[in-house]
Amino acid sequence: MTWVGFASAAIPVEMSVENKAKQVWQLLDYVAVDYGGAVSNGAVLKDSEYAEMQEFASTAERQLGELPSGNTSGTLRQRAARLRSAVANKEDPGTVAQLAHSLADAVQKAYPFPVAPVSLPDLARGARLFQAQCAACHGPQGHGDGPLAASLNPKPIALAARARARERTLFALHQIISSGVEGTSMVSFGALPDEDRWALAFFVGTLPYSANDTAAGAKLWQESAPARQAMPGLDALTQTSEHALAARLDGESAKALTAYLRTNPQALAENKPGGTSIAKAKLTQSVDALRGGDRAAATKLALSAYLDGFEPVEPALATRDRALFEKIESGMVAFRAKVAEGNVDEVQASAQTLQRLLGDADRVLSPSENDAVAAFIGALTILLREGLEALLVIVAMLAFLKKAQRQDVLVYVHAGWVVALAAGGVTWVVATYLVGISGASRELTEGFSSLFAAVVLLGVGMWMHQKSVAGRWQVYLKEKLSAALDRRAAWFLFSLAFVAVYREVFETVLFYAALWTEGNGWPLLAGLATGMALLAILAVVLLRTSARLPIGQFFAASSLLVAVLAVVLAGKGIAALQEAGLLHTSPIPIPRIDVLGVYPSWQTLLAQLAVLLAVVVAFLINVRSGRSTTAQQA
Repeated sequence: MTWVGFASAAIPVEMSVENKAKQVWQLLDYVAVDYGGAVSNGAVLKDSEYAEMQEFASTAERQLGELPSGNTSGTLRQRAARLRSAVANKEDPGTVAQLAHSLADAVQKAYPFPVAPVSLPDLARGARLFQAQCAACHGPQGHGDGPLAASLNPKPIALAARARARERTLFALHQIISSGVEGTSMVSFGALPDEDRWALAFFVGTLPYSANDTAAGAKLWQESAPARQAMPGLDALTQTSEHALAARLDGESAKALTAYLRTNPQALAENKPGGTSIAKAKLTQSVDALRGGDRAAATKLALSAYLDGFEPVEPALATRDRALFEKIESGMVAFRAKVAEGNVDEVQASAQTLQRLLGDADRVLSPSENDAVAAFIGALTILLREGLEALLVIVAMLAFLKKAQRQDVLVYVHAGWVVALAAGGVTWVVATYLVGISGASRELTEGFSSLFAAVVLLGVGMWMHQKSVAGRWQVYLKEKLSAALDRRAAWFLFSLAFVAVYREVFETVLFYAALWTEGNGWPLLAGLATGMALLAILAVVLLRTSARLPIGQFFAASSLLVAVLAVVLAGKGIAALQEAGLLHTSPIPIPRIDVLGVYPSWQTLLAQLAVLLAVVVAFLINVRSGRSTTAQQA
């Protein structure tokens, strides 16, 4: 078969970087798949095919030079020159295929573009499209024997032929369907919606396989952990050919698994975390929308990339690679800021960085033999991280009430955190079995509850510091010890205990719900139990330590603790509202420190500075007032 003229023209200037990179990728894929039909044992089998391979290799090298320069541009061009030389020297087809495929992968990483559908393809839809659009040339079963085939030159491909099919990926089929092949009767179907082109690509990808192949693959998928690890998500399925899969499994297993998953891609939804394909697709769509002049749509898509594409895998990634998780989360914030205010080139560069990081995330999230250990450590660290702030708030309230001998009010605080835990259990049921809690709802809940707790703690901290200066705690105790706190104050303490605990329980529950998969339930529960035990021990230590402090020192230490917590929660609250898209984000080059609620944006920093300023002003007022009282008493 000859595809004359496909690579003869330079890339149009107006073509986007993404489409340019896709075209280079497609050229390299053609060389990888078709070179073996042109050269064997150092001899040319067909002059026209060999000339085509030379043209494709040379054009890929030239077009790589037309792409924007980056950190890997020099290396990519060197590898392209090596591929062109291998073709010119008629090297072994296996060597050329390996060079072309590895270079194609490197191009995709350097200039990222989506390689999988946003949602699972509809193969029934693909079958109908094939019969309506393709069967006239390729035949109803894909054997290249359609009623128009005899009149075409070159002849249409026999899509059901095994030799070519085992080399071609689903993404390559999608590219051919989208772009067509110049010099042949294969026209572009780019006018079809992307989901239709993916449905068609998946259906075509099933034609070389029989029902027996699919049945064998179903059994292998159920029984073989290595098989599931070899194909962790939709991205892997669309980018992996049967031949490449055979390098990790045996040939028959690769054939069976390819047949099963191309016919039943929904099986991947049950195979651990679903990957970041939605986030990648939304990022690309956001860049395209901005390039088309629709900044509002680009902004919505940028937010969706985080809330709909990244947040679902965020818990699993945070437990496996915290540093990578923080890079992606910060990168998403920076990307949204550039979409809102930057130019297309800045947005494109930011998107490319994120695409590379998301690719790294997919590799981290791939199933492994250490999943049980990761689940235990993740469950433990999540509970300790999320539970510590709530524990400090509750311990501070309990210690204060015990110090003031207000045991009659302790029940309100205990009721607050107990009800919060019960509400967390209800949240687990809702999030797991009834409805999905969206990323926006999660961020809004965390944001508003954090700000509420920050405001309350700021007031409590100011009050405690006031009692710690000039012996005012003695006056307070004399006035209040004989009278119970009124009902309004008691219910206020209940509300603070509930909000402080539920905001952390809500976050923890959603993390656990996302981590809970078949096979890791017990490690997750073990991590939960261990974390609860450690928090209980810490609570006992803190309560006993506070009981030994003189009451003046206790008030001073408590006021400092709750003031720090107010500053931390102010930063976390604003950051959560930014992630939900409710507040604008203006990035600044400062380190992110989660434990202190410090995030690299002006909005979070200014909120924390405002709370800190209020603390300092209240401190100075209390000290001055205390000195005045001391002078009067003297």
